[in-house]
Amino acid sequence: MALTRKQQGNLIMILVITIFGINIPINKYMYAQGLLSPVVLTSLRMSFAAIAFWLVSFLQPKDKVRTKDMLILFVGGLFGMVLNQGLFAYGLGQTSPVDASIITTSSPLFAMIIAAVVLKEPITWLKAGGVLVGGAGAIFLIYSGNHGNVSQGGNFFGNIAIMSSQFFYAFYLVVTRPLSDKYSSITMMKWMFTYACMLMLPFSIRDVVKAPIFYQTDYLPFILLSFTLIGATFVAYMLIPFAQRRIRPTTISMYNNMQPLIASVIAIFMGMDRFSFDKLIAAILIFGGVYLVTISKSKADLERSIEMK
Repeated sequence: MALTRKQQGNLIMILVITIFGINIPINKYMYAQGLLSPVVLTSLRMSFAAIAFWLVSFLQPKDKVRTKDMLILFVGGLFGMVLNQGLFAYGLGQTSPVDASIITTSSPLFAMIIAAVVLKEPITWLKAGGVLVGGAGAIFLIYSGNHGNVSQGGNFFGNIAIMSSQFFYAFYLVVTRPLSDKYSSITMMKWMFTYACMLMLPFSIRDVVKAPIFYQTDYLPFILLSFTLIGATFVAYMLIPFAQRRIRPTTISMYNNMQPLIASVIAIFMGMDRFSFDKLIAAILIFGGVYLVTISKSKADLERSIEMK
């Protein structure tokens, strides 16, 4: 049986958010070991992705991008890559993983509000309820896993940086949504990462050259960096426009709530944690929230129902 477009979009985002979820402890490890700074990692991601998407673009038919759409791609590169990734990397280096995970649950709320303003998407009771239920599930998982201690050394400016990154990610998802129907993923990403690289690299090239990771011989840091560059940047960002064509920005951002759940699954698999009833309740709330947002009526759904009357 063939999958519907919504089912395809949801499966794509499960893969994307799984990659992002694995990437968080990897980045935290590299920061803790002093191998590179958040600025260096962000610059490496921008530069690698720009080169990779340009190389792949030579293998597909060329898209002619309209001038006004190029401006949107520039805004997407600034908000979705430079500000989102840069602020998240900085915040992750300053605050605790617990605080960072809790704050990422704000992304669906931002996406719902921005989509209502920019795309005129309705805020239905079902959609708002899904956002709240999913966010509650993610926060409950983090809170119960840390026995009620949700601070654990969180830093105020780090927390603000994480929250700002979630706002910019939500804004990026909304403003670039119309372009996902016009252009291929490769075309969108090559231009957005090119603009991001142009904005980021001039201010960070010296730090990149001096990064300690390039002056040590252990192979593990390079394996971890390769996962961040190839998996969490090239592959994940190439898949996001495919999801944007199939599901709404609010639904896409809802998958942020799955990151702490993925972290728990990885910890259980590695023997660092164990399955509990709390985790089952949190999983039900998170997936239930995603389901409610998915089945809520979009602007197009409402317009079709009016036409049928």
